Amino acid sequence: MAMASSSKQRTLPAFVFLSCLLVLVQFMGARNLFSMAANVTYSRRALLIDGKPRVLISGSIHYPRSTPEMWPDLIQKSKDGGLDVVETYVFWDLHEPVRNQYDFEGRKDLVRFVKTVAEAGLYVHLRIGPYVCAEWNYGGFPVWLHFIPGIKFRTDNGPFKAEMQRFTAKIVNLMQQENLYASQGGPIILSQIENEYGNIQSAYGQAAKSYISWAASMATSLETGVPWVMCQQADAPDPIINTCNGFYCDQFTPNSANKPKIWTENWSGWFLLFGGRAPYRPVEDLAFAVARFFQRGGTFQNYYMYHGGTNFGHSSGGPFIATSYDYDAPIDEYGIIRQPKWGHLRDLHKAIKLCEEPLLTADPTSPSLGPNLEAHVYKTATGRCAAFLANIGTQSEATVTFNGKTYQLPAWSVSILPDCQNVVFNTAQINSQATTVEALYLTSETQASDKATASSIVSLSDWTFVNEPVGISKSNAFKQKGLQEQINTTSDSSDYLCIDINGNESFLSSTLQSTLHVESLGHVLHVFVNGNHSGSAQGTKITFDKPIFFTQGSNKIDLLSATVGLQNYGAFFDLTGAGITGPVQLRGQSGTLDLSSAEWTYQVGLKGEESGLYGSSVNSSEWVSLPSIPKNQPLIWYKSSFSAPEGNDPIVIDFTGLGKGEAWINGQSIGRYWPTNIAPQNGCNSCSYKGSYNSDKCQKNCGKPSQQLYHLPRSLVQSGSNTLVLFEEMGGNPEQISFAIKQVKSICGHVSESHPAPLVESNLSFKKITMNSTALLKLECPYPNQLISSINFASFGTPSGQCGSFSHGQCRSVRALDVVKQGCLGLKSCSISVSINIFGDPCERVIKSLAVEASCS
Repeated sequence: MAMASSSKQRTLPAFVFLSCLLVLVQFMGARNLFSMAANVTYSRRALLIDGKPRVLISGSIHYPRSTPEMWPDLIQKSKDGGLDVVETYVFWDLHEPVRNQYDFEGRKDLVRFVKTVAEAGLYVHLRIGPYVCAEWNYGGFPVWLHFIPGIKFRTDNGPFKAEMQRFTAKIVNLMQQENLYASQGGPIILSQIENEYGNIQSAYGQAAKSYISWAASMATSLETGVPWVMCQQADAPDPIINTCNGFYCDQFTPNSANKPKIWTENWSGWFLLFGGRAPYRPVEDLAFAVARFFQRGGTFQNYYMYHGGTNFGHSSGGPFIATSYDYDAPIDEYGIIRQPKWGHLRDLHKAIKLCEEPLLTADPTSPSLGPNLEAHVYKTATGRCAAFLANIGTQSEATVTFNGKTYQLPAWSVSILPDCQNVVFNTAQINSQATTVEALYLTSETQASDKATASSIVSLSDWTFVNEPVGISKSNAFKQKGLQEQINTTSDSSDYLCIDINGNESFLSSTLQSTLHVESLGHVLHVFVNGNHSGSAQGTKITFDKPIFFTQGSNKIDLLSATVGLQNYGAFFDLTGAGITGPVQLRGQSGTLDLSSAEWTYQVGLKGEESGLYGSSVNSSEWVSLPSIPKNQPLIWYKSSFSAPEGNDPIVIDFTGLGKGEAWINGQSIGRYWPTNIAPQNGCNSCSYKGSYNSDKCQKNCGKPSQQLYHLPRSLVQSGSNTLVLFEEMGGNPEQISFAIKQVKSICGHVSESHPAPLVESNLSFKKITMNSTALLKLECPYPNQLISSINFASFGTPSGQCGSFSHGQCRSVRALDVVKQGCLGLKSCSISVSINIFGDPCERVIKSLAVEASCS
């Protein structure tokens, strides 16, 4: 197209020019938020950024537990949820897999992650450690560290301190080269050295004290220009800030009157174990814990996790940490907002921020309200006032009088009054919507969900296989007298260590039948006699006792030991060990033959791993194609191809039908799978949010696979054909596995007349808050271009149940469904007053609520 020559055509209209200028200013403002160096210090009350104290809400997102393509969306959702800071560990083993050879590519691109956080206008707390725990393999330490002569981890040990300082300095220098510290105009306002050392410090004796003193001096000598913290470290030396980790930290007090009260890990849920139930934490309790922390003088708190993500490859710790690291976080493993947890916490953050000035400038008073009741009132010299009213009882609601007004406090709750008069938030009363998320199956016409269209079906085709040889098959196998601990033998280069022993008749007892006795430090043991599978066992301490049968002449015993994540926590966790350490004995009628000190042949890893069947040799001629593939046999590789489903919804694979193994998509491991590891049948009782939470209190999934669905990030698949490779360790049928996408199925609300009414406006400079006249139930479709298409349930009165399973109570308004349909159908979002003025009064002198379930399309 020829360019126009007239000045009139080249000149933008004024309103277009101004609109473009505004967009440009907003864009540049977001990118240049950290362009000016900031002075970050602290006082007894808070972190100070350029001398200004701040109330800061933080959330943990671990960059390698998601993909770079996911980071912007996760971070934006975190910002929308009210976060100021993103917290992450730095994972030493990822970045230095071989000593002095560094890797910062892909999911390991720490600089890119920090810059992505900065572009969203959020701060960063960088927890270097370099020990991280984090349910991460070996606590984040590279296994080669274990083999340095004379080394002892996490104590006053020269070789360890030298390596720790070298890596810490490497990370600090990397951040400084990119100008990422706040002192350079970057987003990093806080750093951490060491991690939860105080929990296990006593085991290391006097050397622990000198080690912590050294670690503090080493960190501060790197001159980052921002404060350093140590969590769970009561003796953290000045100027290091000691911080709290736990389900509750309101009672925590720093070790100096000059340090602020910081909560580095508020556990939003708990991690999942293969073989365990799925833990969750009610949001009412999580919000209660946060409000109590700020009520009692805290000014920086972090959710661990805000997005948990996935343990790709062999990154999960252990033993037996599952591939999913969802953690019941406000943003789930796949990047979907978990409601009502995300929304209720967002509302909490808004309420806390309304109290920021009094929290940061005034010392609280605590007027008496009665047993199990606490009030903290912050009042400034200029008359600004904020109050927190807490009912820490677990049984009953309380009626309290405060400042001449009457307030109802549900059990185990905190009400927040930013003006000391109006309750804008109560931790036990959820105003935000809830959602249900479904897996929409797309694998075959018979398995596909009703909503799946023929064009969305994902078919696995052209299955081929390679048998993994039983026993020794690699040229680098070696002989060794006696039994060798597994980690020292494999250096964790593979989950697998195979050992075998050969013998003739004189080697055996007088009978051809013996009991084989094997003791192992775990984590999984498979026994083969003369190439035939004779049994398996699993655990952190395995005792295998099973009759086996020999033939006349020469016989062979093969033992395959597999790790499922290396120990990541505890004093001297690096010395825990794994594998077959013995004894190994044959027990027969004529006595016991101990084979422990005999000569064994050792093979590290699998033949298929050496051949690169999952990656470089995926098209190798080794793959066998038959009309029917072998099934339900151990030690076999499978390969198939598929086309990814269209759209942006998260993809999952349901590995039902398989036993245990690992999966690769286009050469990249998406982690270990183990759908046959079933959670106990008991322990999933109803769970009340009232009362102190612990990791065993609220659990679900009893009697089901601990993990059935496995995340396949969109960035790992390509248009056209994709390759799936499986190593099946125990035996299964790959033709039974299914693909699905994760989607929000329903949106719901359940709001009572007694819930706080929404804030209309606030001008706290003039001590003014305006509230809506009634509580509101709000619904909003979760995806762009969606509208509310149906109202599946509506009841005003005494409805009960959860999203997806609401039911009417004895008291109900006949108008409810029509009112909600009229107010919501065809809209992106809607708000309905929870009021008898709208629905009528179906039962006088009873507090009524409105429950609604809707669908969007």
